[in-house]
Amino acid sequence: AGPQTWGGLKPEFSLCGSGQRQSPIDIRGGLSVDLEPVRFDYQSSRFSVIDNGHTVQANMAPGNAIEIGGNRFELQQFHFHRPSEERIDGRQFEMSVHLVHKDTMGKLAVVTLLLDKGPAQPAVQKVWNNLPLEKNQDVPARVALDLNELLPTDQRYYTYMGSLTTPPCTEGVQWVVMRQPVTVAPEQIELFARIYPMNARPVQQAAGRRIMQSN
Repeated sequence: AGPQTWGGLKPEFSLCGSGQRQSPIDIRGGLSVDLEPVRFDYQSSRFSVIDNGHTVQANMAPGNAIEIGGNRFELQQFHFHRPSEERIDGRQFEMSVHLVHKDTMGKLAVVTLLLDKGPAQPAVQKVWNNLPLEKNQDVPARVALDLNELLPTDQRYYTYMGSLTTPPCTEGVQWVVMRQPVTVAPEQIELFARIYPMNARPVQQAAGRRIMQSN
């Protein structure tokens, strides 16, 4: 049941095999332009944690959003991949975080934070401290979480159109990949690796897609 078989598992998963705008990709040769910054409207919020069988996911209370290209997208959840699904000029990172946002029309925008070894990350530790004992249990955390703690100081980014990286691999997703990695401690990586040693989808063909980067 590896990623190469997803397209044949169910009719609604067919894009996983036949799609032309699939994610993740190896980000190379971005067009350097004056992109407007992503406006992060994040605040300290309640959250819950679930191990859904393919990643650890934090579901956020309403009230967090981003604005990009004049559109406002509400944060739904964020989850982790090891190693990073995205690559930058061929380089893969220790882990990545996908922050999944949705606008009022149902369109998705996913912000990727690349995680590298370094000092511990308090926001990630709050998720680990509230891991449920059983899979598929959505457990409310005992504390609030401010995702501003997780964002890099340099907020330049790459952006391209792609898909969800798990079935049904829906296309039309705007990806925003922050250029500056965020650090996590080796022991924080090791904790996730003991649950999911490898849960990254292989890199997909860029197929001539336009990749923009803020300069």
